[in-house]
Amino acid sequence: MKVNNADFNKKNIGEVVTLNGWVSKKRDLGGLIFIDLRDRSGIIQLVVRPDSPAYNAALELKNEYVVTASGKISLREKANDKLKTGEIEVIVEAIDILNEAKELPFDLNNVTALEDTRLKYRYLDLRRDELKNNIITKHLVMQSAREYLNSQDFLEIETPILCKSTPEGARDYLVPSRVNKGSFYALPQSPQLFKQILMTSGFERYYQIARCFRDEDLRADRQPEFTQIDLEMSFVNEEDVISLTEGLLANIFKKAKNLEIKTPFKRMTYEDAMAIYGTDKPDTRFDLKINDITEAFQNTEFTVFKDVIANNGIINALVVKNAADNYSRKDIDKLTEFIKTYKAHALAFLKYNDELTGSIAKFIDEATLSTLKNILHLDKNDLILIVAGDKKIVKTSLGALRLKLGRDLDLIDKSKFNFLWITDFPMFEYSEEEERYISCHHPFTQPRDVNNLDDKEHALARAYDIVLNGYEIGGGSIRIHKPDMQEKVLEALGFDKEEAYNKFGFLLDALNYGTPPHGGLALGLERLTMIISGTDNIRDVIAFPKTTSASCLMTDAPNQVSSKQLEELNIKLK
Repeated sequence: MKVNNADFNKKNIGEVVTLNGWVSKKRDLGGLIFIDLRDRSGIIQLVVRPDSPAYNAALELKNEYVVTASGKISLREKANDKLKTGEIEVIVEAIDILNEAKELPFDLNNVTALEDTRLKYRYLDLRRDELKNNIITKHLVMQSAREYLNSQDFLEIETPILCKSTPEGARDYLVPSRVNKGSFYALPQSPQLFKQILMTSGFERYYQIARCFRDEDLRADRQPEFTQIDLEMSFVNEEDVISLTEGLLANIFKKAKNLEIKTPFKRMTYEDAMAIYGTDKPDTRFDLKINDITEAFQNTEFTVFKDVIANNGIINALVVKNAADNYSRKDIDKLTEFIKTYKAHALAFLKYNDELTGSIAKFIDEATLSTLKNILHLDKNDLILIVAGDKKIVKTSLGALRLKLGRDLDLIDKSKFNFLWITDFPMFEYSEEEERYISCHHPFTQPRDVNNLDDKEHALARAYDIVLNGYEIGGGSIRIHKPDMQEKVLEALGFDKEEAYNKFGFLLDALNYGTPPHGGLALGLERLTMIISGTDNIRDVIAFPKTTSASCLMTDAPNQVSSKQLEELNIKLK
C-alpha cells in the first residue's frame, strides 16, 4: 500500500521508510545534501550525509528526477512551518534513480513562463501545487455532488455523446458518420432532451456529471468542451429544484472548501437584476448600483438627453462615492472608451462638490440638481457617471463599467461567496444576428402563461439561474411536459409542424405517452471549481484545456487527417 510523503509527522520519528517522488529542489551545502522530495501529497525533506551509501547517487540528482529513497525519520533541527512535514526529515541510506529529466522549459518553483509555454508542457505545469490543488478540488466537488445526489435518491445515468443535431442555441460540433455517408452526428451541447426522455421513462430523479460541447467563441470562463453537474426531477416545481440545489451547493462547499454556506440564498427577478446591475449575473459583493435618472431630465434643454427621452430611451447613472477628486478628465476619457465597446455613444460626468462641475454641469439647473440629489443621495466629492440612449445598451454598458470600477477601486470583498437566484426570466429574447426572437433558455422551458406567447417582449418563463460572485454557475427551468404546449412554443419560435418534428420528433412523440411534470438544473462544474479555487481562468481547473482558439498546444489538436480517412467518410475539403 502506497503511503503519501506528507502523511508522516513527529509520531513517525525513528521509523525506517521508503519514499517515492520527484526531486523538487536540491541543495548541496558542501557536505550535507538536502533534497525536497515531492509527490501528490506534498514535500518531505531528505538529508544525505557524506558517509551515507546514497551520497554519490545524491550528487547526480537534478530537479524533476524520479527517485525512490529509504531512510530513518528524524526530528528536524529547524522546523519549516510552511510544510505539513516541516518538523521532520529523512536521513537517507539508499537512493535509486528511477528516471532522469531533461532541463525543464521553465522553473516549476518560480514560474514566469507565458501561458502558451505552460500549456504546451502541461504535464509539467500540473506538477505545481497551484494547478494540482485545483484539480484535486474539482475531484472533491464531483465526489461531494455524487454523495449528496445519491443521498437524495437520484440515479446516475449516462446519456449519448453521439447525438442528433438540434438547434438549442450554440453551434454544434459535428461528427461525420462513416457507415451512413453524408450524415452527421452532433456532440451534445447538453443532455437536455435525453434527461427529459428519462423522466418520461419513469426514472423520476436523474443526475450525470456530463460532458458537453459547444462550438462558440471562447473567453476566460468558457471552453469548447466542459462538464455539467446535470440533474432532473419529476413531480416538482421551482421551489423543489431550488431547495435541492441549495442543499447540493452547501454540501459541495462543506466538503471541497470546508465552508458552511448559509441557505436559503437571496433571490432577484431578471427585471430587477438588469435594472440595478445591468446584467442577469450580478456580482453583489459590492454596492455600486445603477440609478435611473430619466425623470430628472424630463424638462431638460440639453438636446442629447431631450432626444433620448423623445425616442423612449433612458438616462442612467453610477455614483462613485468620494471619488470626484481622484478622476481627471483623462481618466474619464478612458472610461468613455471602455463603454463604447458596449455600443454606448458617450459617457457624461458630474462632480458634486461645493459647486457642480463636469461635462454637462452647465445644463443642470436647480430643479434638476434637486431631483438628482433626491434620487442619488449625493455627498460631497461624489462622481456621477451617466449614459443615455437605448435601454439595453445603457444597462449593459453601465453594468460592465460597474464591474470595472469594482475591480479598479478594489471595492470587491474577495473573501465573500455571494449566491443569488435570478428568477422570472423572459421566455424569448431578440437576436440581432438572426433578426428574430429566440429562446432565452431553450425551447423546452415552460412559459408562465401559454396564452401570452404572442407578446414575445413580455412573455415570462418558469426559468431560474444560480449566480455566484458575478458568474452564472447554473441554470434550469420547469420543462414543458404536454405535447400541445410544446408545439405552441415551437410555433412561437418560428418552427412549423414539419420542421418541429424533423428536429425534435422523438421528444414530441414521447410527450404523448404520459410524461410527468418535471424540471431540473445544470451546474457548470469548471466555473464552480474556478470560483472555489480562487482563480479567474477556467483553464486553471481543467487538466488538459484548450486555448482561446480552441486548440490544444500539448497534443497539437485539431490537426489534419489523411486523405484515406476523408475518403472513408465521403468528405472532400475545399
